[in-house]
Amino acid sequence: MGSRPRKENLAYIAGFLDGDGSLMLQVKKRKDGKMGWRFMSTISFYQDSRHSQPLIWIRKQLGIGYLSNRKDGISELRINGFAQTERIIEQLLPYIRFKKVQAKMMLKAAKILSKRKNDLLSEKDAKTIARAILVIRTENYQSGKKRNQSISEILGLTPYRLNPKG
Repeated sequence: MGSRPRKENLAYIAGFLDGDGSLMLQVKKRKDGKMGWRFMSTISFYQDSRHSQPLIWIRKQLGIGYLSNRKDGISELRINGFAQTERIIEQLLPYIRFKKVQAKMMLKAAKILSKRKNDLLSEKDAKTIARAILVIRTENYQSGKKRNQSISEILGLTPYRLNPKG
């Protein structure tokens, strides 16, 4: 993980994220483990595969992530993990303009999840993370509507109603 990138490079990377990136906080079903689900945090940057040099540069600047070429001609740089996404968002947050709401919610959840010692979450933390997921989903562009099991149901918070604004 080398040294911290210069401010102007962080500003460029944040602008790239605002335009051609995404922040995802998800609950994934899992057959192994105590809970039957797990959280996943991801920062992704996208670019036409013919012009993937900026993604290579971003990866070098941040010192983390993996690059893949998708079948649709898009290259993707992905950064996974709570501690990793927390570190990157903290660096980029002052420069993010259009995805500031998602970044703040992802940071809040990543801080909780990166410090977790076991699979158990307090009800307060589970509610905070569930709200973060809902806010990020609401703010993100979605190409199609998925029918997902309710987050509050997955986390055992029902009948508690989660308010993305609260």
